[in-house]
Parts: sequence; C-alpha cells; structure tokens
Amino acid sequence: MQNQSDQIAWRDGDVPVSTLFDDPFFSLEDGVAETQHVFLGGNDLPARFAPGFQIAELGFGTGLNLLVAWDAWIASGQNGALHFTSFEAYPMAPADMVRAHRAFPNFNGRRDALAEAWTGAGGLIELPGLRLEVIEGDAREMLPRWEGKADAWFLDGFSPAKNPELWSKDLMAEVANHTVTNGTAATYTAAGFVRRGLTDAGFEVERTSGFGRKRHMTRARMPV
Repeated sequence: MQNQSDQIAWRDGDVPVSTLFDDPFFSLEDGVAETQHVFLGGNDLPARFAPGFQIAELGFGTGLNLLVAWDAWIASGQNGALHFTSFEAYPMAPADMVRAHRAFPNFNGRRDALAEAWTGAGGLIELPGLRLEVIEGDAREMLPRWEGKADAWFLDGFSPAKNPELWSKDLMAEVANHTVTNGTAATYTAAGFVRRGLTDAGFEVERTSGFGRKRHMTRARMPV
C-alpha cells in the first residue's frame, strides 16, 4: 500500500492535510472536541460502554478518534479491553503521526504509547485497556471480509464531496451488515446521499447539530 508521507501538507505547523483529498485529517477548530461531539456523543458513548464493546471505523488517519475513545473507555472504569477496528487505505508514516499528535493532549501517556507501537502499517496493537486492529486496504474490499460486528461505527472518511467512494451506498450496506442489533453509527457529514445510503441499508437515521461551523451531522441506529 502507498504510504501517505508524500501526500501530506502541514497547515499551521502541525495540522496534517491530505493532498490526495484536499481535506484536513481533523478539525482545524479543535480535533479532540469534534471527536467527542461527533463520534462519542453521536454514538451515546461512554454511556453504552460494556465489556467487549466493539467500535469500528472507516478512516484511521492520525488515530485521534481511537485516542479519544480509548481515553473515555479508561475513564469510565471499564474492565477488559476496548475493541477498536479501523479500515485505512493509506496508513500514516510513524514520523507523521508523531508530528500530528503534537496538537493533541497526552491522554495520560496513551498518545505516546500508540505512537511508539505504530509501525505505519496495518496490524494488531494491544495496549492496556485496548485491542486495536487496523486493517490496511480499500474498505470496499476489506470490510466484506471482516468477520466482526460493531456496537458503534465511526464513519470518518474524508469529505464525501472529495472521497465519495468511502460513502457509497454499497459500502453503507456493508456497514449495516457489520452492525449488531441496536448498534449505532455517527459521522460529521449530513450529506443527503450518505443519509439515504444509511437509510436504505436499514438504519434509522437522524440529522442532528454538528460541531463548530458544521450545522448538522448524522446519527444512525440499527433497529431490532
């Protein structure tokens, strides 16, 4: 797989922007707050955490969503490990991840533990309170092969306008196929075709208040 080092431009010092998709990896306003609002709040977390909880994600990027979820998992006093599976076509080089992480809190050492374990490729990483699997490759090919089912989905590909492949109707159907009953999904986008794709896949979908300058975002639940 192609490494992203030559596909990253840096804005305001340490904010990575994908030159392939012309989109930043996280909010220029406050990446941590955006993740907390969109992906934790959008999936009713940490209230829904339970032993063996499985989060799945489209787009690992800098690992910010993982860090925020892992930190919330530890803070909520859960026993055992949070299971987090992410699909990423262009894994970030270790040096780029370290640079991007300068914009984040330390998360009680978890940020640096992730960076130290990160090789720049997919694979399994086990750290205290975390079982992370990053599946390298095109999610349209890799997700159908995944044998797991998620309690919560973080749909965090680059902008649907710039990376429509990661928001296609067929891929949303695969997301639904890999979601438990009463499982949820959340994303920062409220694009009509994304919401329709989730609805057609069987989710109950609602548009809610977005983060920062984004007026709306999308929440979804897989009904009984």
